[in-house]
Amino acid sequence: MYQYDQYDQTIVDERVAQYADQVRRRLSGELSEEEFRPLRLQNGLYYQRHAYMHRIAIPYGNLRSDQLRMLATIAREHDRGYGHFSTRSNIQYNWIKLEETPEILRKLASVQMHAIQTSGNCIRNITADQFAGVAPDEFVDPRPWAEILRQWSTFHPEFLWLPRKFKIAVSGSHEDRAAVQIHDMGVYVKRNAQGELVVDILAGGGLGRTPVVGAVIRRDLPWQHLLTYSEAVLRVYNRYGRRDNMYKARIKILVKALPPEKFAAQVEEEWQHLKDGPSTLTQAELDRVSQYFQPPVYEKLADTDASFEKHLLENRAFARWVERNVRPHKVSGYAAVTLSLKNGIVAPGDATDAQMEAVADWADAACILASGARRARRLARRR
Repeated sequence: MYQYDQYDQTIVDERVAQYADQVRRRLSGELSEEEFRPLRLQNGLYYQRHAYMHRIAIPYGNLRSDQLRMLATIAREHDRGYGHFSTRSNIQYNWIKLEETPEILRKLASVQMHAIQTSGNCIRNITADQFAGVAPDEFVDPRPWAEILRQWSTFHPEFLWLPRKFKIAVSGSHEDRAAVQIHDMGVYVKRNAQGELVVDILAGGGLGRTPVVGAVIRRDLPWQHLLTYSEAVLRVYNRYGRRDNMYKARIKILVKALPPEKFAAQVEEEWQHLKDGPSTLTQAELDRVSQYFQPPVYEKLADTDASFEKHLLENRAFARWVERNVRPHKVSGYAAVTLSLKNGIVAPGDATDAQMEAVADWADAACILASGARRARRLARRR
């Protein structure tokens, strides 16, 4: 789980103070709605028919229990007791009062969260595999790469006013659970035949009114050039993407119209001006970010559990749930569990404050059990 460093926290705290002053000026009439609109969008705030909607980033889909509890608190104190988790690792609150949004951002900052670049024509929240770090088919943990892209793209002055929103997904597994093919830009992190770490870059994917599968525009790119090549992709899009029609402004329209081979050639040409430049990644930088994603201390567990197997045999409903929602884990004796937000009663993705807190409680209980088992073993060794 990524932890903010002093620079992250300072940036987020300063943004909260800046936004609070912008809201104050809007409420006092110093700013018109037209002047305020780009400012609120930079902080994830939309105005809908009946209320404001606030979109909060969950970078690459990871949450700590204290963060999930804070999301529950915001749902209870500032919304109608629920939030909506989106397919792109965000949570949205749909009944927000403008005057309360600075306090929402302050609460988020206290648990290392924010709403920066969750809306507007900019690089949006970077997403990754929901099983990142624990998937047995993983070539490499994609989260450090997603975090590197997040740090690079946040407040990037050249890409704050793109033709349209821009979404990036990163995968490091055999199975593409991040759905990189339907993103504006997709990144596959893998190892080549020589065992070297490389990336494949895709561009031009998307859903919406015109679903398109992204095209591979560069294979086996040395990982050191991830940022410079991403910058080349965005520069070409920023230069040639349509701005006269918002429905044709996404990069998928540009790539398809050129077509992909010509787009790739333009990116390669642009990259020649950026290759080996200041944004070239180093092992030191990769190590700096990767240290924040160290795996937890796993207990040594048996491959099978008699009680679990007994429940599978005796409870058909439980067995069906396990079949659909429990996935293999890279560490023997563990499993990855999916909690579905589709129950046929409320809108898919909605979760109440009580549900969020229950999940946080389960996560904490699992950590307490693990730490308790480790403590018991240490005491037994001392005896």
